[in-house]
Amino acid sequence: MAIQVRPATVFDDIRTMVGPKKPTSNVCWCLGYRIPGTENRGLRGVARGERVRELLSAGPPGVLAYDSGEVVGWAAVHPRADTSFATNRKIPHVDEKDVWSVWCIRVRPGFRGRGISHALLDGAVRFARESGAPAIEGYPVDNRGARVDLTMAYVGTRALFERAGFVHAADTTSVLNGFPRVLMRRDLS
Repeated sequence: MAIQVRPATVFDDIRTMVGPKKPTSNVCWCLGYRIPGTENRGLRGVARGERVRELLSAGPPGVLAYDSGEVVGWAAVHPRADTSFATNRKIPHVDEKDVWSVWCIRVRPGFRGRGISHALLDGAVRFARESGAPAIEGYPVDNRGARVDLTMAYVGTRALFERAGFVHAADTTSVLNGFPRVLMRRDLS
């Protein structure tokens, strides 16, 4: 069966992709860019998952990939104005459009190497377009083909974004895992 990507509307599926195995553990829950830094640093354990549940009640916080009904991937995508990218000093604004940002792409171990990250990025673009976004941005590393540590690969690579029709729109002063991050953009109008 082909990979299906759809808006993330099921909390348990989101938890499978970004939550901890032990509910009281402190893991990202993909909140780092989604909520203010002070709030993010203050949330601990179960409160992190509850905050994701609150965000979900206002609409899907991203998209999920499914293989035969099993959740296998996640991409965080939302209007930039509702993320820390709205005020991030290292990631520039190209213009004043109400663009969307995609900042995290994760594929479950055991499912990597099957093109799921490509399907997730395509699904994020589709979700943003259907939600009325005029453009979508990502902030991947420009690794020029070098290996990126899996724990830092969540932002994607420039090549991944280029294959999805994004173009280089600006350089940034952000560096991740020793690689510069670039602002990649795709017009949706």
